[in-house]
Amino acid sequence: MQTVEIYTTQLCGYCHAAKRLLTKKGVSYQEFDVSGDMEKRQEMMKRSNGRHTVPQIFVGAEHIGGYDDLSALDRRGALDVILAG
Repeated sequence: MQTVEIYTTQLCGYCHAAKRLLTKKGVSYQEFDVSGDMEKRQEMMKRSNGRHTVPQIFVGAEHIGGYDDLSALDRRGALDVILAG
């Protein structure tokens, strides 16, 4: 299974929803809280081609996008394929 990284903030409902979806699928992930960490936020923005909203989700080296993107992949059945690598 691919490495999953998710950039979040503490008060973000979409972040919580993305983490619930990943947990429900049995996927472990590394979380980076960018709430007060400008260096991590800059890293997130660089990796996501300037996106500044959270969550920003990465599977391996691939930028998935935010929660809506993650959820859409799951509904199409494509998320499992991406996670399997």
